[in-house]
Order: sequence, then structure tokens, then C-alpha cells
Amino acid sequence: MQRLLVALLAAFDAAIAAAVGLVVLLAPLTLLWTLSFGVTADWGALWPLTGTLWQFGHGVPLDVDVSADVLRATGIAPAAAAFTLSVTPLAFLLFTLLFAARSGGRAARAGAWLLGSVSGAATFGAIALGVALTAKLGAARVPLVLAVLLPTVVYLVGAVAGAVRSAWEDGDGGLLDRVHDVIDSWGDWGPVPSASVRGAAFAVVGMTAVSAVAVAILTATRGSEVVALFQAARVDALGAGVITLGHLAYLPTIIVWAASWLAGPGFAVGVGTAVSPAGTQLGVVPGIPVLGLLPESTSIWMLIVIIVPIGVGAFAGWAVRSRLVWEGTPLGAAPRAAIAAGIGVLTAAVAAIAALLAGGSMGPGRLAEAGPAVLPFALALGGEVLLGAAILLLSPRHRDELAEERTDRWIAEMSASDLHGDGASSSAVRPVQGDPFPTVTAPVDEFRLPRRDPGDPLL
Repeated sequence: MQRLLVALLAAFDAAIAAAVGLVVLLAPLTLLWTLSFGVTADWGALWPLTGTLWQFGHGVPLDVDVSADVLRATGIAPAAAAFTLSVTPLAFLLFTLLFAARSGGRAARAGAWLLGSVSGAATFGAIALGVALTAKLGAARVPLVLAVLLPTVVYLVGAVAGAVRSAWEDGDGGLLDRVHDVIDSWGDWGPVPSASVRGAAFAVVGMTAVSAVAVAILTATRGSEVVALFQAARVDALGAGVITLGHLAYLPTIIVWAASWLAGPGFAVGVGTAVSPAGTQLGVVPGIPVLGLLPESTSIWMLIVIIVPIGVGAFAGWAVRSRLVWEGTPLGAAPRAAIAAGIGVLTAAVAAIAALLAGGSMGPGRLAEAGPAVLPFALALGGEVLLGAAILLLSPRHRDELAEERTDRWIAEMSASDLHGDGASSSAVRPVQGDPFPTVTAPVDEFRLPRRDPGDPLL
């Protein structure tokens, strides 16, 4: 009955995650519909637009086909009537990922992490299938398979990641415990997998933080350009609000672009363009206000910013090394090198996935290429983080660290040995294994004071 309850709660969590994501889109669109069209609004198009944007937020590409009437009314060239949008607004995807991780952790603490993760992902997939079948928009089509598969995979990855993290630390009494026992039997190589994952998490979070700070600095220094583009758009308050909400949805995507710039490869805003620390080459860019943050020019000396990812890698290496020392797990050079390599490889894998989602096509013609390139970004960031992590993990061990290790070894040896080496005294109590302060006690009779004569003048 408990496993059934866990499955039901996980399914309920998945339903809530999907509902929240849809409502976050539906509420402002309803307000927009009401203020823009009034009672004559075509409410039948509201749900298809909401469902299509929800799918787009989970990485599903949109095939846009502008009708002939819109082309004539707006004066758009017929060559730009059909194009693909694949630069994902990652805010929706991150929300689903984090919500799923929370649900997976709860299922793991309940003792059924695999069942909870599968149940939640199946429910989310069923909802995605319902959205794909009912929310069909004529102007923007999505592949049916991807519309169901990608949201389901996002939720499943988040749920499994959250569940495995919790079950790995607390135990699950099943598969993960057996895997944990096998890894522990590797000796000095046992801590390598968990330390690599922990270090990669520090590196990804650290790189996200410094990239967000970089975006904030650009916003403060080039905010006037953004305001000028808002004014050039000639939109009313409602339109400005819609554009602002769109910018917020794309904020994680912009942070990925900033991370690629800090790593060195930079990103593109059109075919034949490049924005990187080594130089900026831009043609005519769309009048989207957030693109006002793009630097007009850069100097080759800006390549010094690649020290930031190296510093992030050093921070990850320091965090892992401190944890190993705290746990009393001294490792040789080879396991530490493997940990550094694992941190670099895992960070590169996360960077590749982020670049794949944050890059692609953002319009017709030359805008068919935008965002960071997957391979250069992954290799650059992974290599820089690897270098920083290796500096901290492979550097000579500090004398305080060595002294702490010798103290721990001495305490272990003293705890494992008998204080009376010849074993003659059976009345002594042997020290407890692992006790940092071994003591010996003896019967009280051995320490009894000698009796005194009542006539003793000292009494």
C-alpha cells in the first residue's frame, strides 16, 4: 500500500508541475486577450497558443508559417514566411526540472525512488500528450513525437537526479545500496564518482552565478541601449509588459550565452556573426530590446576573462578536497587526477546540453544561426574547469592536512591496539574501536586507600 501511495503522490506532483507551467502562460495570455480584443476575442485560439508555448519552453522546436494575409499587412518578404524557432526560453524547462527533482527526492525518502520517478514521468508524459493533441496552432506547428518526448524526458531526468541524490546519501535498501557497496570496494578509487559529481555541481552552480553577475553588470552599463530599443518598438504599456515577460522567460538562456562568452568561444546572433572576448563581429541585429546588451566591440585583452571559469574550477576542486579531508579520506595523486578529469567531463556535458537548448534558430534568413556552438563551448568550459580543479586537487598537500592525517592514523592505531601489550591484565577494559580518547579503567579495589589505625594522630 505504501508503494501505491508513493506512486500516486508522485503522479500528483507531476500534475501540479504541468498545471503550474500552463497556468503561468495562460494567465497573462488571458489578460492580453481581454485587453486587446475585448468581447470579440477569438477565445478558441487561446489554449492552442498556450500549449504551443509550453511545448516550446521544454525544448520543442516550432515550425512557423506566416500566412499570406499577415505578409501583405506587415510587408514581410515572402522568403521570410517560413522559418524555425529553436532557441528555448529555459525558464519553463528549469522550473519543471527543479520541481521534478523535489518530487524524486520525496519518493526516495519514502523508500520507492524508482517507482516514484517512473510514475511522475508517465503522468507528465500523459499530460504532454494531451496538450500536443489538443493545442494545435496553425501558424506554429510542432513535431508530435518531440512534443511528447522532450517534456517527459525533462521531468524524468529531474526526478531521477533528485531521487538518486537523496537515496545515495540515505540508502534505498536495494539497487543503489548494491552499487554503493561495489564502488566502496574499489578502495582509494571508491570516492572518485561521488566526488566528481559533487565537484561538477559546484562548477555548474558557480559558473551560473558568475554569468548572472555578468548579465547584471551589462544591464547596469548598457541599460540605456535596452531602453532605446523599447522606445523604438513603439509599443504601449501592455506590449512593453509582454516583451518584459518574454525577456524574463529567456533570462536563463541569456545566462548560458554569457557563460559561453566568459569561456571564450562566445556566441552568434546570425549567420557569420560572432560575439566573443577575442572580438565582436555583428551585422544588422533584430530590434529586440535585450540584444541592446551586446557589446559593440571588444579587445583581444578581454580574453583575460577566461580566468573566471578557471577560478570556478579551482573553487570546485577546493570544495571537493575540503570534503575529502573532513571525511578523513586521503587519496593518492591518481584518484585525485581522476576526480579532476571527472569534474571537467561532467561540466562539459552540462555545457553541451545547455548550448544545445540555448542555441539554434531564432528567425528567418541569417537568424537561422544563434547562440553558442555546442562543441566549442563544451570543450572550452570543460577544459578550463578541469585546469582549475586540477590545480587545487593535485597541489602539494598542506602541512596542516598532513598533520591531521597523521593524527587520525595514530588515533586509529591506538584504538585498535591493547594498552597493555602483553595482555596480562584481564581486568582492564579494552579501548573501544574508533574512540579518539582511549582510556583504561580497573576495578575499584585496586585503588582502595590503606586502612589507618584509629589512634593515628593524623586522623
